Amino acid sequence: IGQLVADAQAALRPAEQIDLGRLQRTFTLRSRDGFVENFGPALVSRLRAEAPGVRVHFVPKLDRDSQPLRDASVDLETAVIDADTSPELRTRALFRDRFIGVVRAGHPLSRGPVSLDAYVAGEHILAAHQGHAHGRMDEALKALGLERQIVTLVSGFSAALALARGSDLIAMVPERHTSNLRHGLHGFSLPVPLPEMTISLLWHPRMEADPAHRWLRQVVHELCSQSAVPDHQPG
Repeated sequence: IGQLVADAQAALRPAEQIDLGRLQRTFTLRSRDGFVENFGPALVSRLRAEAPGVRVHFVPKLDRDSQPLRDASVDLETAVIDADTSPELRTRALFRDRFIGVVRAGHPLSRGPVSLDAYVAGEHILAAHQGHAHGRMDEALKALGLERQIVTLVSGFSAALALARGSDLIAMVPERHTSNLRHGLHGFSLPVPLPEMTISLLWHPRMEADPAHRWLRQVVHELCSQSAVPDHQPG
């Protein structure tokens, strides 16, 4: 009960003014790979300019368990909100994203629009949590009576792109989340479009009114919403 009362008081506490120049604090932000590569440099630069005593500890997101937010081992997390997301958590949308196909420069699929037949005929990389043997695209193809050949599974987008860069394998990754990781690769619209997704920022209610936490949430939101979704052509 004591913890519940403390959390309620923290959530209802009026916002306080903080001296960013004198703030000394380390925040832990958990995200899937690609987020740090795309938004990390700008975030660190902003912190160095406004609050040089603030550090961010980036940690990888390996599952959807929200316990790290509850036990305060993680301060902020990025995620796609769905039915499994804990209703107690606070959320704020950061940006919209979509999945695209990615191949190496010079790959046969880089020479024009990719047909469904050509896509299914290729060999694919599946980036999936916890070793799942199929993903969203496989469900979409199954509904059409089709199946793609997955020749390797990886746990993250960085690994999928590294394999695609050095082979004829086809990767499927979120466009904006991996824009900096795809330099020199060819991206293309999927022949079976998948629903767009919203990447959101999550935190525990106890941090709602914490002035430094509120400031960091605003900074992350501004950095993620500033630039438009990049072109999915090569580069």
